[in-house]
Amino acid sequence: MFDKITKFMDEKLSTPMAKLAEQRHLRAIRDGIIATLPLIIVSSMFMVIAFLPNSMPADWGITQFLMANQTKILLPYRVSMYIMTLYAVFGIGYSLACSYDLDGLSGGILAELAFLLTIIPASIPAPGAAVTALAAESADLANYLAQVPSGFVLPMGNLGSAGMFIGIIVSFFAVEVFRWTQKSGFKISMPPQVPSSVARSFESLTPTAIVLIVVAAITMFIGIDVHGIVSKIVAPLVSATDSLPSVLLIIFLAQFFWSFGIHGWSIVGSLARPLWLVLLEENTTNYVASAAVTNIAAEPLYQWFVMIGGSGATIGLAILFAVRAKSAYGKALGKTAIIPAIFNINEPMIFGAPIVLNPMLIIPFIIAPLLNGTIAWFATSMGLVNHVVASSPWTLPGPIGAFLACGNDWRAAVLSILLILLSIAIYYPFFKMYDNQLLEDEQNADNAA
Repeated sequence: MFDKITKFMDEKLSTPMAKLAEQRHLRAIRDGIIATLPLIIVSSMFMVIAFLPNSMPADWGITQFLMANQTKILLPYRVSMYIMTLYAVFGIGYSLACSYDLDGLSGGILAELAFLLTIIPASIPAPGAAVTALAAESADLANYLAQVPSGFVLPMGNLGSAGMFIGIIVSFFAVEVFRWTQKSGFKISMPPQVPSSVARSFESLTPTAIVLIVVAAITMFIGIDVHGIVSKIVAPLVSATDSLPSVLLIIFLAQFFWSFGIHGWSIVGSLARPLWLVLLEENTTNYVASAAVTNIAAEPLYQWFVMIGGSGATIGLAILFAVRAKSAYGKALGKTAIIPAIFNINEPMIFGAPIVLNPMLIIPFIIAPLLNGTIAWFATSMGLVNHVVASSPWTLPGPIGAFLACGNDWRAAVLSILLILLSIAIYYPFFKMYDNQLLEDEQNADNAA
């Protein structure tokens, strides 16, 4: 029976989904966004440090120092995670261009150009005569006006998650124009004697002109608010991603694919990660501005409360093998897998137990993260723990990562520990049966010898 299910999964579901995950445009989105993760993680730590005073005694010297320098400490965050789409767009364009065997650097630059053409510079008007007259009588007003920038400024709001979907769309457009000019020969070709770097620059003139004229005409000359239009279209999708049914569906699909040896989070993440980043960046922006943080299901929720120890919350199973196994193989596996599991590396457990294609362990492998996700979602929605506002380094032990991801909330660390204990309880009866089976097999092998 299980063999038939496996065959059906492989032929009818897993193979098509694996191909979907490798579709060049989806892969470009995944590569471009993943390339921004170091920026997100490191800049999140600056935000965590800036808001440490919220969980420290006010009379400490370090607390007073951090409060006095909070604005400066947050500056790295504002030029990294706060404008993450600006970085992601280059990665998307680069990856998509490379998938077509085009020059990746040119693809990334064209994508960046197309995206920036959707960000309309705003002109700061000069102070009027009445304001100037008042400033002549008020030193404070005069000092303030002296600090106000003049000329054009670039609005930063749409450089972050708010512009993510426009960034994806125009990146695709720019690279597809680049591909068309190369394929059709509608380009300026240089003799073979010209250095390749110079030749690439001239070949990019035609697609650059097309991208610049078309996008600028739409956004700057005609005046279409593409960001506003796309924002209204994707708003229901972002809202749905934040719901409990969506969280459970994402968890189930990821675990279901992993059960058959397919990297479920790679498939699901390719589709969901842009939405997760929107949710996380909105939380982060509101947190920094001391506004209400409302989104629940950003990616750190899955990382620190659902997949503790790796996919399937297998840290519970690793602990059981390390301290309760009676079979020789189970004891050896526990010693091997427990340390990696603490740091969220669970390949030794998934392929060593194994969990893949193992009917006895697949059941808790799916159930444990589903229960973890349900509890974490309700705990967050009820205010028992803070909403996730930062992306902690994924190799941190669960409670520490949860503490940092929730803005230094000790309750998040407690919840992480409770969910680890829950995963142990869920895995225990299945672990017991499987360990007894391993022990029986070893005894039979000894008797046969």
